[in-house]
Parts: sequence; structure tokens; C-alpha cells
Amino acid sequence: MSFDPDEVQRVLRKAWSLSTARQWTPDNPAAGQCNVTALLVHELFGGDLLKTPLPAGDHFYNRIDGRRYDFTVSQFDEPIAYMDLPTSRAEAGQGATSEQCAELRAAFQRQRPVHD
Repeated sequence: MSFDPDEVQRVLRKAWSLSTARQWTPDNPAAGQCNVTALLVHELFGGDLLKTPLPAGDHFYNRIDGRRYDFTVSQFDEPIAYMDLPTSRAEAGQGATSEQCAELRAAFQRQRPVHD
């Protein structure tokens, strides 16, 4: 799959579930998905892992080709004052289990278009 941010967002929205983050709800599917999502996007499309500290904990997202992509920003009611601090897969992985990562990877692959 080539990197098309709109397509990635669409597929992620269908792939997220209670199995990929325990905070997931039908009304807020991006809730709690930042760690697993940032890790999957990094695995599939490269780029950099970034974080911004928030009152509830660090929020993780990606930078690809010099542009920030936060596929889980819809979980928040308020805009984020991004700090774009570099982080690692190990640090992002502290907020996601290997089972959650495997489930999101599998669900993403099931949902993505076949033409790629």
C-alpha cells in the first residue's frame, strides 16, 4: 500500500476496535489508539515517531516526508499544542501490547484495498 493519508485514515477507522485499545468506543473509535496506530504507520510507511506530553500521558503520532500525521487526533475535544518530540518504538510500545499491535496490523490488512 502506498502512503495515501486519506486512505490510511479510512482504513484505520475501520480497523480500530476494543481489541486494539481498551478505551475504544463506537462514538470515539480513535480513543486510546495512538500508540498502536503510530507503531503500525511507522512499520508500514517509515518516517519518524513523535510524541507530545499531554495531561493524561504522552500522545504518539508520525512524521512522514517532513509532515506530521496524527491519525488519532479525533479522540480529543481540544486542539493539541504539538511539541513533535522524537521518540522510539520502544517508548511508544509501552502503551500497547504485542497482541493489540498484532490485532491492528491484521485488521488493517483485512480492511485495506486489494488493488495495492
